[in-house]
Amino acid sequence: MILDSATFKFDPPSSLSRARRVLIKPFASKSAQYPHTVSAAFLKKIITGIRQVSDADIMILEGSINDKPMKDIYQDLKYNFTRALLKDVRNVDMVEIDNPLLKPLIMPTFQIPNIILSSDYLISVTPLRIVGGQAQLTIPNLMSLITCTKQNADSSLEISQVYIKEKAKVLTDLYYTIPFDLGIVDASEKLICKTESSVGDSSYYGRVFIGDPYQVDREVTQTLGIRADYLKMIDDSRADLDL
Repeated sequence: MILDSATFKFDPPSSLSRARRVLIKPFASKSAQYPHTVSAAFLKKIITGIRQVSDADIMILEGSINDKPMKDIYQDLKYNFTRALLKDVRNVDMVEIDNPLLKPLIMPTFQIPNIILSSDYLISVTPLRIVGGQAQLTIPNLMSLITCTKQNADSSLEISQVYIKEKAKVLTDLYYTIPFDLGIVDASEKLICKTESSVGDSSYYGRVFIGDPYQVDREVTQTLGIRADYLKMIDDSRADLDL
């Protein structure tokens, strides 16, 4: 679904109204403002929409890409929401789960935050970012859930190193291991960067994409003509699950 960003209001799917715990994973791993991260104003629209249909616990979970504590980044981004808990990946317990693919591309298991398993509804929210010619959308947004952790430092370092070399394979394994229910891309602006750390250039686009994370990422890339190698690998791996 593609909506006008100027009039966007989050209308939750009916299945969300039955959830007792909703976990939101925004792209907010650094202190840079929108469109480098999800804005507090946009996130508030999602929380407001959830509250119209559900009294579920709402948790916001992210991990810092540097050594800065997430509490400081949340403060910098003005993430201060009523009845929503802000969590740091580095401060939650992790649990090992198996990759359901019969032939994992590269990661047979993952250490993931245990609150993901205890949540009834999972939402990935990102800005529209193109980094190094590749789309960075709702599925790549999940990477910081497994790389930004102190409890499993050796494993996280290994994943980070593999991620640099085999990014699309890691994302494919991760997509099937922790499937999120909903993906949302705030495409009010389009950001193009050479690297994650570069400033980049942004331009007005005026849209919001919302739906199943795979379908959202696919729709964004097709609409804008952006590369996303992980989507092809996800397609190629579907037969492994007989989907």
